[in-house]
Amino acid sequence: MDESVLAKPEDVVDRDREWGLLTEFVTDPDPAMRLGIVSGRRRHGKSYLLQALSERVGGLYVTAVREEGRLPALQRFSDAIATYAGLRPGTLRLTDWRDVLSNALDVTARSQTPLLVIDELPYLLQHSPEIPGLLQQLYDERQRGTGAGPGARVILCGSAMSVMHELLSGTKPLRGRAVIDLRLGAFDYRASRAFWQIDDLLTALQVHAVLGGAPGYRPVAARPHPNDGFASWLTRTLLDLGRAVYSRTETEYLLREDPRITQHTLYYDILTAIAQGASTPTRIGAALERQRNAVTHPLDVLESTGYIQREQDILRPRHPVITLAAPVIRFNQLITLPQAATIEQGFAEEAWQAAAPTFNSKILGPHFEDLARAFTRRYAHALLPGGLPGPVGTTEVADPAARTKHEVDVIALALGERPQAPRARIALLGEAKATVARRGTGDLQRLEHIRTLLTDQGYDTTGTTLALFSLYGFHPDLIESAAGREDLLLVDLATLYGIG
Repeated sequence: MDESVLAKPEDVVDRDREWGLLTEFVTDPDPAMRLGIVSGRRRHGKSYLLQALSERVGGLYVTAVREEGRLPALQRFSDAIATYAGLRPGTLRLTDWRDVLSNALDVTARSQTPLLVIDELPYLLQHSPEIPGLLQQLYDERQRGTGAGPGARVILCGSAMSVMHELLSGTKPLRGRAVIDLRLGAFDYRASRAFWQIDDLLTALQVHAVLGGAPGYRPVAARPHPNDGFASWLTRTLLDLGRAVYSRTETEYLLREDPRITQHTLYYDILTAIAQGASTPTRIGAALERQRNAVTHPLDVLESTGYIQREQDILRPRHPVITLAAPVIRFNQLITLPQAATIEQGFAEEAWQAAAPTFNSKILGPHFEDLARAFTRRYAHALLPGGLPGPVGTTEVADPAARTKHEVDVIALALGERPQAPRARIALLGEAKATVARRGTGDLQRLEHIRTLLTDQGYDTTGTTLALFSLYGFHPDLIESAAGREDLLLVDLATLYGIG
């Protein structure tokens, strides 16, 4: 196929790697049938990407509907096949899923690039759990590839992360049969700012702190635009109960995506406990006045859905720290829920004024630390003497003389080093502060002290860069000091976003 036809459409932002992977998959000339899996949380742009791909190659794209029963779904899929084949809707009346799938594969086989996309597959599995088994049969039958052209390319997509991940697990029918298992994430913070077209960097950071990089939020939350002012935008979107993106409504919708989340009150309470700082199963259980084992399974479910994450200490084996991975859920648990009565009386602006200190300390500050680590992983190599770093995360460094521990916001090992390896080479030590104050030499001295402690503990710090991340810049004496040192990196908001 002509490469210009397969070029990524201009309206598909970012996603270069994903587009390349998918186009390579659909244009593979192998005559045997091939299967791909695409998953990702709601509003991450899966459907948009796959619709664009299907349009580019002339594929058949069909999406399931949550509330639809088995018979209506069969007929709607039959109508989609008929329309694709140039027939009138209603011409085909296929009564079982094997016939539907076989016909879909047969009609797409007439295309130069035979592609079938089934979106939101988990909705179909609620009433038709036999579909993966039928796809396995069709896959096995079509491995000889007797046709002259490429074999069928089938992409299964869904937002219920646990359901999609289980398709290829254990003894499931499709295990070992997928060429692609693409888990579509959100845009990174720089791509997100460009996508939203936000001028002010602080506003871009604030928007990312409450919505993350999920592109699907822009169509429902772009009026008023964040350029009109963050507070005005926030109170008329996430804090407006008449909006579809009202954070309480959005959080409830997100939790309903996974069929295993049935006790919504328990899950809400767990998310609130994590948002408020409980970071281990024991502490989360204590916050809910429950035993640790009572929250173990819900935590596993939330992790598999991508709503929480467990972060390991880069240097030492200890219990992983549990944090929220979905910014809109964190915002809902910390800001919207405590202010719900005020918001629902129509006083969103007053609610925001009351909640602003919490936002700054428990949302903006931790999010700035997250972005400092993201910067280190993806962009810092252009500024570091040693180039690309290895694993990036956080750690605690013991200070026996002072009888205390120092929390390190950003630590990167050298490329090739393994987390928790003794005597590892450390590429970067960093501190990230979002407080309304410029950072000075005192912050540098703290990092130098931590570097000395790590040296004394046997780690290789000969090539370690000290990095200070500040939302509000640096004092002149620190800037002057950095100009004459190769081991000191100052990262302000402009550097974080690659401006200048």
